[in-house]
Amino acid sequence: MFVVNNFMMAIAQILDFLLTIYMWIIIGRAVISWVNADPYNPIVRFLFEATEPVLSRIRRFLPLHFGGIDFSPMILILGIMFLQSFLVRTLKQIAVGMG
Repeated sequence: MFVVNNFMMAIAQILDFLLTIYMWIIIGRAVISWVNADPYNPIVRFLFEATEPVLSRIRRFLPLHFGGIDFSPMILILGIMFLQSFLVRTLKQIAVGMG
C-alpha cells in the first residue's frame, strides 16, 4: 500500500511544480505584453504559444477588458492557485490517508 501512497504523493508534487511553472510563464507573458517585444523572438513566441490557447478560452467566456487592460491572465492565475490549494492538497491528503 505504501507504493500507492508514494505514487499519489509524487503525482501531487509534480502537479504542484507544473502549475507553478505555468503560473510563471503566464506572468512572463503579461510582463512581455507591457513592452514592445519582438514577435519573432523565440522566447516571446514560446510565451505566446504556451498561454494563448488557455487565455483565448477565458476571453471568449469572460470578456474582461476594462480600459484596454486584459484581466484574463489574472483569472488564469487565480484558477491555478485554486487548483494548487484544492487539487494538490487533496491528492496529498489522500496519499497520507492511505499510509
